[in-house]
Amino acid sequence: MNIKYSISVIFILIASLVSAQDVLTTQEAIEIALENNYGIKIANKNVEIAENNTNVLNTGYLPTVTASGGATYNIDNTEAEFSDGSVTTLEGAESSRYNASINLNYTLFDGLGRRYNYKRLKEEEQLSELQARETIENTILQLLSVYYNVAQLSENTSALEQTLNISKDRLTRAQYQFDYGQSTKLGVLNAQVDINNDSINYINANQQLKNSKRDLNVVMGNVMNSQFEADTLVTFKLQLNKDQLLEQMKSNNVTLLQLEKNILISEYDIKFNKAAYLPTLGLTGSYGWNKNNNNAASFLAVSTNTGLSGGLNLSWNLFDGGSAITRVKNAKINLETQQLQKDQIIIDIERNFNNAWDDYQNKLMIYRVQEENIIISKNNFDRTQEKFKLGQVTSIEFRQAQLNLLNAELSKNQAKYDAKLAELTLLQISGELLNVQF
Repeated sequence: MNIKYSISVIFILIASLVSAQDVLTTQEAIEIALENNYGIKIANKNVEIAENNTNVLNTGYLPTVTASGGATYNIDNTEAEFSDGSVTTLEGAESSRYNASINLNYTLFDGLGRRYNYKRLKEEEQLSELQARETIENTILQLLSVYYNVAQLSENTSALEQTLNISKDRLTRAQYQFDYGQSTKLGVLNAQVDINNDSINYINANQQLKNSKRDLNVVMGNVMNSQFEADTLVTFKLQLNKDQLLEQMKSNNVTLLQLEKNILISEYDIKFNKAAYLPTLGLTGSYGWNKNNNNAASFLAVSTNTGLSGGLNLSWNLFDGGSAITRVKNAKINLETQQLQKDQIIIDIERNFNNAWDDYQNKLMIYRVQEENIIISKNNFDRTQEKFKLGQVTSIEFRQAQLNLLNAELSKNQAKYDAKLAELTLLQISGELLNVQF
């Protein structure tokens, strides 16, 4: 007996460990999605591009160095008359020229255009990071929505399976009662009809669960198989009151942060375009090599030159037809537009925040009520089941109590996950979604 008992305990422990390994937690799902979701990968690539754009190689602060070279070969018929009166006639006279040079150009001053362009690029880099953050927030919200849908369908499927088992037990009891003449065939037929209905509901819920797991796998980058279970334990993470959360929203909401970056970018656009009003000072330098192989008509048969040259050049576009003035005006209008958009978005976000807060509070209250309702429905079903076994209630009354319990369980599940999703939406609007440990 002791050996059999020990073996049984071992099998139970192994089964428990396997079951625990199959449970995919929300934190694990988020980590998988952050690593494998294609939308997040694309957003991260955009951040890399923005980082490359802010590199010193793209700012115009470095000089440009070019190399050039050439060769020319001539065959000429030449008649040359010299100062002493002698004349030389050449047929097919050959000559050649070769040159090579390295040239350097550097802008010393461009009206501070490079400076403001670099600052604009830095703001665009931070804007791309905020856009990536928005993608991550939306992906996490989508992931958790699908995850909790899996969890809800798992609980619903379990409730439907339990209902089906109760109906099967009722059919067995009704068949016994009919066999011993304690009831009519109608009780058996009613039990069979209810079993069929419960079976259909269970099959449909099970298929929905499989489909939802596939949807979750897609959000996670299609790296999981379908052999996993969602954690149905839901805890609510919101700890701040409404006023605190509203203040967090004003400083952390990703949409507002992006608008602020766009305003800064527009301000730098104005300064960058104003740089066209100022002169440009540049430095040039070159090192050259030239070789000439002359024909017989030339005083020099061969000449070779090497040397350095350098200089400064100043250019000032005093009037460009008004294009610079137009660009500055349009940049100012764009800045005003960005500020108007920010004011509009603030109103919309505050409204959305208030709606999300009230929605969360209402759904949380409904969930609490449904928890109490499930207790009442369970007590009612247990009493009805006992009376049904004693023959004190009809099968119709028993079925109604059974359906009441099932509906209460399904309603409680719906209320629980509705409240959780409402909390997630509120956390996203307030900018706290990524600060919560799931």
